[in-house]
Amino acid sequence: MAARWPDSELPLFAEKRINDPSAALKLLAEEARGCTRCDLYKHATQTVFGEGPADAHMMLVGEQPGDQEDLAGRPFVGPAGRVLDAALEAADIERSGVYITNAVKHFKNEPRGKRRLHKKPDTSEIDICRFWLDHEIEIVRPRIVVALGATAARGLMRKSLTINANRGRVITLPSGFPGLITVHPSYLLRIEEERDKRREFGLLVKDLRLAQEASSHARD
Repeated sequence: MAARWPDSELPLFAEKRINDPSAALKLLAEEARGCTRCDLYKHATQTVFGEGPADAHMMLVGEQPGDQEDLAGRPFVGPAGRVLDAALEAADIERSGVYITNAVKHFKNEPRGKRRLHKKPDTSEIDICRFWLDHEIEIVRPRIVVALGATAARGLMRKSLTINANRGRVITLPSGFPGLITVHPSYLLRIEEERDKRREFGLLVKDLRLAQEASSHARD
């Protein structure tokens, strides 16, 4: 199901009627670099757009770029990204075959001396940035979209959901695409007990395997 926006807000790939997914994604990413739809761009280094194959069967959606992602211009390259990489490997999923993005494309932060502390995006920022996420989904048309954490779930479902009450099953997103909700990899970094961390890592891997299985059974 295509994203629905006023004709005056159509992205360039739609205005130019570009049907090639790779070219459309490239043009959408270029357009997103100059995004000023909300104020987050004022305190971020750059827009961090999604990356991965334009025909990926699985799309992973996180919250927002972190400090390292903001500097590198790529999603999930920091500590949470290393957890995600390990979980994908344990689930026998090649990261290079997955499209990875975030619900919010700029790093929301609070300067604290020489450090920039992560701040959770608010509802309006998530909703405004859905313009880019909706069009990424429209172009890639994945067989399954995985929400990593509550912010991603809000961006995809257009309402707040609790993770534990909704994880472990395939649901239908408002866009019409199949979706699955799980925790954000950064959640595991905050767990102190090693036993608990191993358990939660196993549950994350289980969710990713379920998503992979669902994508393999879905039709083109």
